[in-house]
Formats: sequence, C-alpha cells, structure tokens
Amino acid sequence: MRAELIEDGGAAGSDPSNFFRSPEFLAAEGVTHTVAIEGSAGTVALPVIVREIERSELRDAISPYGYPGAVTDAPDPLDPSRVDWSGTGLVSLFVRDRIGEAPCFAGGTVRAEVHIADPRAESGVRKRLREQIRRNERRGWGVAAEPGADAAEPDRRAFERAYADTMARTGAGDRYLLDSDYFERVLSAETAWLLLAGRDGEAPGAGAIAVTSDHLLHYFLGGTAEEALGDSPMKNLFAAMTSLAGELGLRLHLGGGVTPGDSLDGFKRGFANESAQFRTHEVVCDPAAYEGLRAARPEAPAGFFPAYRAPA
Repeated sequence: MRAELIEDGGAAGSDPSNFFRSPEFLAAEGVTHTVAIEGSAGTVALPVIVREIERSELRDAISPYGYPGAVTDAPDPLDPSRVDWSGTGLVSLFVRDRIGEAPCFAGGTVRAEVHIADPRAESGVRKRLREQIRRNERRGWGVAAEPGADAAEPDRRAFERAYADTMARTGAGDRYLLDSDYFERVLSAETAWLLLAGRDGEAPGAGAIAVTSDHLLHYFLGGTAEEALGDSPMKNLFAAMTSLAGELGLRLHLGGGVTPGDSLDGFKRGFANESAQFRTHEVVCDPAAYEGLRAARPEAPAGFFPAYRAPA
C-alpha cells in the first residue's frame, strides 16, 4: 500500500451523503488535501488539513473535527503500519475515525466511550430527566426541527446566540469559537438539521445542530441562551433529537463529555441505551523527522500526538 498527498481541498475524500465527509463540512473546517492510499487491499481517500510545523520547513496533517474517517472501498480496515507514507511528504498524520460504520484503519487509540440512543430499543432516559422534560412542556417549552438548508435567517441567528452564550459561559477554546460563515456552510449540507427550543411568543432559548453520517444521527453543536438556563431546555432538545432519529430510521449519537465522567458526560449518559468507541490513529510518516522534532519537546505528556505540538 502506498500513500500520496493530493492538494484538492479534500475533494477526493468527500461524500455528500455523509456529513463528516460532505463538501460543505470539509470547506467549513478548512480541509486542504486528501491523503490517497492505493494497493491490493483497496483504496482509501482521507480528507485532511495540512499544517506547517513551526521553525521548520516540514508539514504534518490532521483530520477535520468530528468523526470523518475516510471514503474507502477496502473490505477490511487497513493496517497503517503496512502503508508506505513516504510519498506524502508528511512528518505525521492524526486521523479521527468514523462512528457508525467500520473504521477506515485497524487498531488505533480509544479516545472515548460515546453514548448512543436507539429509539427502537427500550428507552434509556432516566426517570428524573423524563420528569424535567415533561415539566418544561407544561411550562410551554416546545422544539421544532427543520432541515438546515431551509432554516430562516432568524432561526440561524437564534442558534448562533445560544451557542455563543454557551461558549462564553464555559470558557471554550478558540477551536470552538465559530463564526457565521462556519454555521452557514454546515447548515447548507443536505445532511444537517437545525432544532430550536422555545416558548410561544418568545425567542428560542436553546438550539442544536444534528447531522446524519455513517448511518447515525449525530448531535453536533448546541447551546443555551443565558436567560433560558433556569429551565435547561437542552433536555427537551435531546428528547426531540431522539425522536427525529426514530423518524429517520437511525440511532442518535450523543457524544461524550469534555473528559470521561464529567457532568456533560453524565448528562448525555442519561439519555443513552447503548455506547460505542471513538478511535483515533496516530501515524508517524517520517520517523527520523518525527524523532528530531520530538527531541526538542521532552516534556510532552504521554499520549499527546504529535508530541512536538504538545503545549508548553
């Protein structure tokens, strides 16, 4: 198996029917290239973001956010150790694999146990959450879902405000401070849905973007406006997303927490009746160059990849 790097904005690895490989999402994430692998075991087209490595003329690459994996016709996941990566000119490659279908690569690192709600199976929603959802409904909270491409401008702005309030409240890193252009691209994908929670006569107080990819409906982004925090309508949004998944004949992937076992992880677990593993793959394409860069960062924490990009 031999890999090469194609400067095509990820076009060779795009797939409009699966959100995390859709042209709209790849453009929103700033994907620059495709890593194309060919050989007797099949082909793999992996959309990536190529990055310059500071204080060098070297480059590495990373998958976009989420669970993109790759477009592949290989009958079995490829073993990265059997691929000749020299043709890419990269030092390293960090791959976020798919959830919902077979992974593109074998092995890898389990980064998280994520939560899944299957509407066809016995509900996993905790009794206390069910009571809180019904209480909000008695208080007038309702949820509306619409295809992202059909969302009116006021609906998009309401979501952006709820999302921005949440990111400010949690002190989110720069990676999560997304602008209107990003949301416009994401919602224009045929696989995106916008859900808004609100009360009659009031502006929506919470929102979520859900997307279909790899035979799952995924909770992608969401937030709650400051004035709605007391009622916590995100519970109603999660219930509505589960119902939407059932209408689409899919399971709902809720994700996990920022760290395993945190409050967000526990909240999502309260809606789930299944779990799955999220895996990444850490590929050293140029061992000599990697070790040279790594030698300058001996304090890198165990498990951080690539080690030379570890924060000081």
